[in-house]
Amino acid sequence: MGSHRNQLHRNEKPRSEQGFTLLDALAAVALMTVGLLAVASLHIGAMQGNSFASRVTDGTSRAQDKLEELMALPYDDVNDDNSPEQQTGSDNMVYTIAWTVLDDTGGAPTNTKLITVTVTWQDRGATRQTDLTCLKPQV
Repeated sequence: MGSHRNQLHRNEKPRSEQGFTLLDALAAVALMTVGLLAVASLHIGAMQGNSFASRVTDGTSRAQDKLEELMALPYDDVNDDNSPEQQTGSDNMVYTIAWTVLDDTGGAPTNTKLITVTVTWQDRGATRQTDLTCLKPQV
């Protein structure tokens, strides 16, 4: 009889082979959900960062294009008489492009013109801006 007590009943499994309880499974699912939410949050942040960087790149490219256009003009044709231009980007973002020109009487070095191109746009309720500056020599 003593050996009978040490034997397992037919349907009873050893404690190491009983498996997971419902509580164990719920805890594992909850832990996995928290981890997935953290990954999703990081993904959203990365997408917003990429979108912002794309708009800054687009604004800078537009400023560079306008600066190159002004630098290609003859020296005497580069002036400060401008009205801001508006351009719409591929993501329907509106960019405003303006420029100023200072000659040697306005603060630029002798026989040069200081050209500054400014591009502004609205991004998530905030005004963003990029400026590019170049000296155009009189040749």
